Amino acid sequence: MVMPGIDAALAHAVAEGDKGYIKEITGVNLLPFVYLGAKHMVTGYDHILFLFGVIFFLYRLKHIALYVSLFAIGHSTTMLLGVYFNVGINSYLIDAIIGLSVVYKALDNMGAYQRWLGFQPNTKAATLIFGLFHGFGLSTKILEYQISPDGLIPNLLAFNVGVELGQLTALGMILIVMGYWRRTASFWRHAYTANVWMLTAGFVLVGYQLTGYFVS
Repeated sequence: MVMPGIDAALAHAVAEGDKGYIKEITGVNLLPFVYLGAKHMVTGYDHILFLFGVIFFLYRLKHIALYVSLFAIGHSTTMLLGVYFNVGINSYLIDAIIGLSVVYKALDNMGAYQRWLGFQPNTKAATLIFGLFHGFGLSTKILEYQISPDGLIPNLLAFNVGVELGQLTALGMILIVMGYWRRTASFWRHAYTANVWMLTAGFVLVGYQLTGYFVS
């Protein structure tokens, strides 16, 4: 048995205040669910790291829009279906897979697959597939809310709108920072190092979540 403090520290879980509020309300509550969706995405460091990796070497807005849309389609699909059909995955395991998505993208940006495999895996397909896993991470968090079935569909759609708004907010901040950085001479000198740090962060996330799974 794990001490509550340790379990809370290791889990990428729903804030207790938010969880208590959602348990108490019934019916259609669009704005609270929009807020919760946006909050989860903006504060979801694993989602933001993956998004950062996806757009790291993308310059044209149409390419950014394509990849971000594929990611959004993936996580929206599994989030909605996962909650509707009550399909939950152990939060530690799904968050470990999300950590692996960060590792995958960092290695992709470093050109590892071309060196190791002799070809480049389909980056669009990878973004969509990992988006599906990120969506299961979101659905698992929503199921932790134990929300009322009364008004479930509108509330769920509102949560998804919040997630997309949070994603756009995070994307906007990333693009602003990347826009300034790319104009400097240090970008290409430090791009590889930045992805090594992202790779390290991904492995730390995986280890963090697997530790939580085995000690919980």
